[in-house]
Amino acid sequence: MVNIKENTDAVRAKIEEAARKAGRCASEIKLMGVSKFHPFEAMREAAQYVDLLGENRVQEAVSKRLLWKESPFDAPWHLIGQLQKNKARRALETFDLIESVDSFELASLLNRILEETGRNFPVYLEINMSHDENKSGAEAENAPEMLEKIMENCPRLSVEGLMTMAPLNGDERAVRRAFSGLRTLAEELSTRSGLQLPVLSMGMSGDFEYAIEEGSTLVRVGTAIFGEREY
Repeated sequence: MVNIKENTDAVRAKIEEAARKAGRCASEIKLMGVSKFHPFEAMREAAQYVDLLGENRVQEAVSKRLLWKESPFDAPWHLIGQLQKNKARRALETFDLIESVDSFELASLLNRILEETGRNFPVYLEINMSHDENKSGAEAENAPEMLEKIMENCPRLSVEGLMTMAPLNGDERAVRRAFSGLRTLAEELSTRSGLQLPVLSMGMSGDFEYAIEEGSTLVRVGTAIFGEREY
C-alpha cells in the first residue's frame, strides 16, 4: 500500500539535498503532487503534504473538483497538460493556474473568456526545450514574440513563469541542457520585456534533482508520491 506521507517526506529530503548541492535554499522550491489517473482520495490526502496539485486533463479535474468541497485542504490546482481550445472555459473554472499556454492563439482565447467576467488569471508559458515534435510547447525561438503579443493583447492574463519537460529518454546531459536552457530563456525574456518571470516549472519524478540544480522553482512529482498510475 502506498504511503503518501512517507513518499512525500522522501521527495522533500531529495529536494533539500539537491538545493544544498546547488547552493540554494529548499524553501525556494515548491512541490507539486501530480495526481493524474490517481483517485480523488489520494489527491485529497496529498494536499496536506504538498504545496500544489497538478492535473493533466481538464475532464478528470472537473470530476475531482466536484468532490473537493469535502476536503479541508486548499492546495492550489494547476493544469499542466495540453489544453484543447474547446475546454478552455472549463479549465478557467476548475484551475487556479494554467501552466500549458503554448501559443498566442490560446492565450487570446483565454483572455476573451476572462473579459466576459472581468477576471484576471495567472499562467505560465510552456516551452518545448527538448525540440521534440511529439511534445507540446512553443519553440524557444518563438517565445519572445509570443510573450510580447500576450502582454500587448491579453491584459487579463498574468504571465508569471515558464514551464518545460525534459526529453523522456534523454541522458543527464540532454536533460540538464533543457532545464538550463529554460532558465536562460527566462532571463532573456525578463530583460527584453521588463516582466518578472520568477517561476521555472521543470522537473518530474525521474529528473527533479537535476532540475533543481539547474534553477527550478517548482517540481512536478507524480509517481514518486502516489506510486504507479492506475490507467
